[in-house]
Amino acid sequence: MAQLYTIENQEIKVTITDQGAEMISLIGKADNTEYLWQGDPTYWTGHAYNLFPICGRLTEGKYTYRGNTYEMNLHGFFRKSHVDMHEKGDDFISFRMVDSEATRKIYPFGFDFTLTYTLVENTVVTTFDITNTGDNELIFAVGGHPGFNLPMGGEGAFEDYYLEFDEPCDTKKLIMSETCYYTGKTEPFALCEGKYLALKHDLFDNDAIFLADAAEGVTLKSDKTGKFVHLSYPDMKFVGLWHAPKTEAPYVCIEPWTSVPAIDNVIDDFETKLEMNKLAPGDSYTNSFSITVG
Repeated sequence: MAQLYTIENQEIKVTITDQGAEMISLIGKADNTEYLWQGDPTYWTGHAYNLFPICGRLTEGKYTYRGNTYEMNLHGFFRKSHVDMHEKGDDFISFRMVDSEATRKIYPFGFDFTLTYTLVENTVVTTFDITNTGDNELIFAVGGHPGFNLPMGGEGAFEDYYLEFDEPCDTKKLIMSETCYYTGKTEPFALCEGKYLALKHDLFDNDAIFLADAAEGVTLKSDKTGKFVHLSYPDMKFVGLWHAPKTEAPYVCIEPWTSVPAIDNVIDDFETKLEMNKLAPGDSYTNSFSITVG
């Protein structure tokens, strides 16, 4: 049975489960608005997955490393794993996972991974801290997969909302195959005035939109309400946008990732897999993204 934990300050209240250290509620206290998607199985049972040690799909759910073949689920094993609560205060909580016999069967690396949520006014910061405790180079990716209710607080319609990137950008779209794998190619993705994207359900008819060279933050908003969600992800190279394809799902996910899905029809060799982080034995890595609501 999953254990739930709550942290809060004067402005927001956050609930986290120890399955995948996943945030399952983000409430703005001013008017009790729930900003986070609540996992309706009609569309998507998740709320805000944490991705490790891969982002996206592996071809045939497999990869190779030093002559051996391993299997791993979409977005990696962390999101489906029990993760021990490590430390907690009123406005922060951390969860810790270290490698085990079970993880090494699917991911043959030594690691110490701590995920921390910290509240700062109306912002929740998610921080990934990873140390290579093994003898070989640690190869990994991290990312977030939070979904947000649309309309926010029941105000307006889905199509009233849009994304405004923090600054104009010549962003590129990763070209995906019909089976939702990366083709290795990109194409220009035009934003209105270089920074705006109007939301429509059919944007996601071919699954997620993955963007490179986007601004380091984006705001989800509507001119018909004062409510907003802002994500900042300065050290994440890619940002994905998604809801359940070919539906009128009442949410949108904004997903900052350090890596990309596998190339279509290619079973990755982990040592040459695209856009992976590599960490020498004994070294540590930190990355974070933040969600601000109001």
